[in-house]
Amino acid sequence: MINIGVLALQGAVREHVRALEAPDVNVVVVKKALQLEEIDGLVFPGGESTTMRRLINLYGFYEPLKQFAREGKPVFGTCAGAILMAKEIAGQPEPHLSVMDMTVERNAFGRQRESFEAYLPMKHVGEDIEAVFIRAPIIQSVGPEVEVLAEYDGQIVAAQEGPFVACSFHPELTEDDRFHQYFVQVVRDSIKVGVTAE
Repeated sequence: MINIGVLALQGAVREHVRALEAPDVNVVVVKKALQLEEIDGLVFPGGESTTMRRLINLYGFYEPLKQFAREGKPVFGTCAGAILMAKEIAGQPEPHLSVMDMTVERNAFGRQRESFEAYLPMKHVGEDIEAVFIRAPIIQSVGPEVEVLAEYDGQIVAAQEGPFVACSFHPELTEDDRFHQYFVQVVRDSIKVGVTAE
């Protein structure tokens, strides 16, 4: 059994929990930093990145989250979660957790009323992944170790660097669980590597 957490500070936590469910997966709703010690992978839901950072600081998550990533444990950030993970944020002097070698631009697809859905081909996942964009960021650029997983209209909207996965959209707001199940496999693979290393 593997344990995957969903950071429950903001966003569609319940929907992420549902999408992660699998026979060998125990999904943990993470409300305290100590719970990070019990899990093998973590999802950052969407929301508002500045508010999420404030809550991360308020509830003592900042250093534990940095340590979680330093240990190479898988992290999946959706929408605002991707902004938290980026090493650089356009127009902002400091990043948040600086987990992935990418630059993101907040609200790049417009305001809430300009939200939309699209079907995207995604490497390793499927040819028709349903994606819901709500005040979505774009990934402006990525470093040499980052693999682009999906683009929309010539813009990067999903990427992966080792055990870290990020996307601009909300896969949890659809009935299509393939992207979440891909992340579950990333977590499984990371555990196998860890066991082999030991």
